[in-house]
Amino acid sequence: MIKDAHLKLKNLRTIYNKTPKQMADVLGISDRAYSYLEAGQTEFTVKRINEICEIFKIDAMDFLGFDHKQVFNNCQQEGNIGINYIQVPDKLVDQYERRIANLEDTIILLKQMLSQQSKKD
Repeated sequence: MIKDAHLKLKNLRTIYNKTPKQMADVLGISDRAYSYLEAGQTEFTVKRINEICEIFKIDAMDFLGFDHKQVFNNCQQEGNIGINYIQVPDKLVDQYERRIANLEDTIILLKQMLSQQSKKD
């Protein structure tokens, strides 16, 4: 069973400004069936997760790993959604930047090797 899938669904629906009725219509299920999904009374199938991910244009792994506490909080002011930006340690940022630079160097090298190989053929 997916941990808090019903909460993830409700939070994503809220972020994307969709109503439960809109979601039910897009999923091709009744309003009641959708309300059971959001209430956690119906288990999520792989097919249903894929349908939900398609609606929100997200990867299934993003849905499964979605943690609303890290992404946003509901502001009490005017019902808006406020984004909480996650503070990433500088050391981690540096590590990723070095990794990206290494991968870019590898791509350049591989392109050069392919170019040389095609000249030999």
